[in-house]
Amino acid sequence: MNQRVNNKAKREQSVRASVNRWDFDGRIREAGVDELRAAHVQTLQINVGKLCNQACLHCHVEAGPKRTEQMTEAAANKLIELIESAEDLEVVDLTGGAPELNPQFWPLVTAARAAGCHVIDRCNLTVLFEPGQEQTAERLAAHQVEVVASLPCYSIDNVDKQRGIGVFDKSIRALQRLNSLGYGLPDSPLKLNLVYNPGGAFLPPAQGGLESAYKEKLMEAFGIQFHQLYTITNMPIKRFAEQLLREGKVEEYMGVLVQNFNPTTVEGLMCRYQLSVGWDGQLYDCDFNQMLELGVLGDQHASIFDLDSLKDLYHRPIATEGHCFGCTAGSGSSCGGALE
Repeated sequence: MNQRVNNKAKREQSVRASVNRWDFDGRIREAGVDELRAAHVQTLQINVGKLCNQACLHCHVEAGPKRTEQMTEAAANKLIELIESAEDLEVVDLTGGAPELNPQFWPLVTAARAAGCHVIDRCNLTVLFEPGQEQTAERLAAHQVEVVASLPCYSIDNVDKQRGIGVFDKSIRALQRLNSLGYGLPDSPLKLNLVYNPGGAFLPPAQGGLESAYKEKLMEAFGIQFHQLYTITNMPIKRFAEQLLREGKVEEYMGVLVQNFNPTTVEGLMCRYQLSVGWDGQLYDCDFNQMLELGVLGDQHASIFDLDSLKDLYHRPIATEGHCFGCTAGSGSSCGGALE
């Protein structure tokens, strides 16, 4: 067991060294940005734990059924204090793992909605059929929580290959259930947005065209409606990095990201308006930095318990490494899809 862990750590270090040969800070300086800094905290993205009922191949969190990392009540209560006192906060974005499996999910939803924040649930869809989740969809609707759901393709083969056998059928049933509650319908306040991740070492296609194809295919085959499709570039970290390493494509993929660097995406990078919180309360500039344990201000131990207010981290310098090319390639990439 220890040998496997050590070997995995060595592989991760090898990939990270290859990724970091590319100078992201130098490239954005060439684009006229002397230093990448945050603005304010508009979105608070909270990873409540790594426990998940799935173990997807592209998952940068490496979530799965055997993960035990879970947010505590003390951490959730501190976050609620910060949410209630925040001035510029607009969105609380809950992710995991499958965030619905954590006991702190609903207290965070309730507090954020009471504070006037828009709440997002990063839902894998199949969790709605897990034991104890029978009323989750209805509760999400009652709190007007936006559902952002991963669906890598509108065909069964591609989805089950990335996410596991049977996932596509369950995902379709979950989407139909959400539609029956009003999610995804035209002019409905119950927002339902889908997420596409590429199935290999390439950039996602144009978001608008792919969204049209998704809407046509899902309506035609299953009567499913949704609002928007977000295309998100796979980051060369964790499980996807392992896949690149196995296929011998780390250098090739980084070449694609670097060659497609788009300087006009820098202004809108999500790290400038978002703060990421780990299950243990540690603070990061984005979800990807969190998985690399690249903390805010380069400090791995900066925590929510160190904060008096979210304002403490306004205008901070952003910690960057080579994987950041993933957010600036092509049309750009963020948790809200393409930047252009």
